[in-house]
Order: sequence, then structure tokens, then C-alpha cells
Amino acid sequence: MPERQANQAASDGPDPADRSGGDCPRRLRPSGGYRKLRSYQVATLIYDGTVSFCDRFVDKRSRTHDQMVQAARSGGKNIAEGSRAAATTSQTELRLVNVARASLEELLLDYEDYLRQHGHRQWDKNDPEALAVRVVGRQLDPTDPTDQFDPVAHWRAYARWLEHADPAVVANTLICLLHQTNYLLDQQISALERAFVQAGGYSEQLAAARIAE
Repeated sequence: MPERQANQAASDGPDPADRSGGDCPRRLRPSGGYRKLRSYQVATLIYDGTVSFCDRFVDKRSRTHDQMVQAARSGGKNIAEGSRAAATTSQTELRLVNVARASLEELLLDYEDYLRQHGHRQWDKNDPEALAVRVVGRQLDPTDPTDQFDPVAHWRAYARWLEHADPAVVANTLICLLHQTNYLLDQQISALERAFVQAGGYSEQLAAARIAE
């Protein structure tokens, strides 16, 4: 599938639902493998970074604290749920990935609001600080599982910004990561939409298989 190439592999290996053998065509699409998706990996980092940011810089009794943490949590969890649903329902997968995208957009606005309301400057995408954050993602070794799949190792790669004493540095870093993740999700959504139009949903494919048989 196209989105799997843009957003790294979507499957950890042969899907256990594929019990077909010989010349029998497979009925279930590949599913799971979300831990290999770059969008899920960065969304997990954003969630961890948001929990830390809110605990350090946002009043824990405020609604903003809870809303930001929940929006960050929703991003990664809906990417994972959508990936798991992919075997039997492309519509549900597409819906859940869209929910993840909307949640992270809401979180992006919260960070922009925080910077504006506290008199902090938001980094331009070409500022040296923003470029330095983006370089880290390109430096991670895609062949090294500890770089990609371990949330603690992933955090360490960005720790100089995420653990910074200045809330503006942390917020701007998370804004950079949110833009990266939203870009990946936009690609994933476009690919899912194209695949659905071209091949139909799971129920349509089953109906076509029944007619063919």
C-alpha cells in the first residue's frame, strides 16, 4: 500500500489472520504493525512530551492541562487502533486516522496559544532552532530498532529540547514534532482514500470474491 512506503512498514510480519494457503487468495488486509509507523513513533513522543510540559508549565487543576494531555493521547492511540482495524474495515481505519489528525491539530493550536498568551516567540520553520529539531529525525537510523521503536531512546534523542527549563523551547519543539506528524498523517490519509476508491472496502471485496467464486 502507498502509505506504508511513505510512513514506513505497517506490518510486523505475516498477519495471523491470513490463514490461507496455496493458491487460496487472502481475504483480510495486513493490519497492526503500527509501532513501525513513523507517525505513531513521533505521536508517542509528543504524548510523553505533552505530559511533561503540562506537569511543569500548566496548572494541573486547569481544563487546559487535561485537554492537552487527552488530545496528545488521542493522537497515538487512534493511529494504533486504526492500524489494528485495517484487516477488516478500511473505513474504520480511515476514520480513526482522521481522528488522530484532528486531535493533533487541536494540540498544535494549544501550543501556539500558549506561546502567544505568554509572550513567547514561535519559531519560524527556517529558524536555526527548528532546523536543528528536524535534523534529529533524519539522523535516526531506520535500521536500528532502538532508534525507532523504543520510546525512551526516542526521548533521549530530543531530550536537550524537551527537558529544557524554558517552556518556550519545549513548546516550540513539540510544535515542530506536531508538524512532522501531521504531514505524515496527511500522506497516510490520502493513500488510504486512494486505496479505498480503487479497491473498495473489505465488505465490497468479499462481495466481489463471492461473485467470482
